[in-house]
Amino acid sequence: METISYKTVSANSATVTKEWVVVDAEGQVLGRLASKVAKILRGKNKPSYTPHVDCGDNVIVINAEKVILTGKKLTDKEYVRHSGYPGGQTFQSAEDILKKYPERLVEKAVRGMLPKNRLGRELFRNLRVVIGENHDHEAQKPRVIDLNSIR
Repeated sequence: METISYKTVSANSATVTKEWVVVDAEGQVLGRLASKVAKILRGKNKPSYTPHVDCGDNVIVINAEKVILTGKKLTDKEYVRHSGYPGGQTFQSAEDILKKYPERLVEKAVRGMLPKNRLGRELFRNLRVVIGENHDHEAQKPRVIDLNSIR
C-alpha cells in the first residue's frame, strides 16, 4: 500500500537562494519600513523559511534621508550611547541623527528588529543603507520591491 509521506524541508546554506532587493524609503514611516526590511532580511517572506538559517535576501535601502517619523518622535525620541568610561553616556535626538547620518537611523531601527544573537549579527551584514538614489550594487542586478505589497 502506498501512502503519502510528508517531510519538513529545512533550508541550509546549500539550498538557500539569496537575491538582491532594492527598497525605496522615500515617504515611508521608519518603524514600518524597518519591520518589513527585517522580515525580508530574515527570510520570513519565503516559503522555505527556517528560523536558525540565514535564508533571507540582501537588502539595499535607498533614500534613507527621506524617511518619516510620526508624532513628536523627531524631536522627543532619544538614542543613548555609552563610551564605556564613567560619565560617558551621551544622548542624541532622532532629528540630530537624521541631519548628520540619516543611514544610521534606518540601521538602528532594523537592527533592533533582528534577533540578538550570532544569526542576527550575520543577518545585519546583508543590509546596505544608502543616502540618495545611487548605490554601487548594480552588478548584483537587484530587483525593486514595493514595501506596500509585503504583509
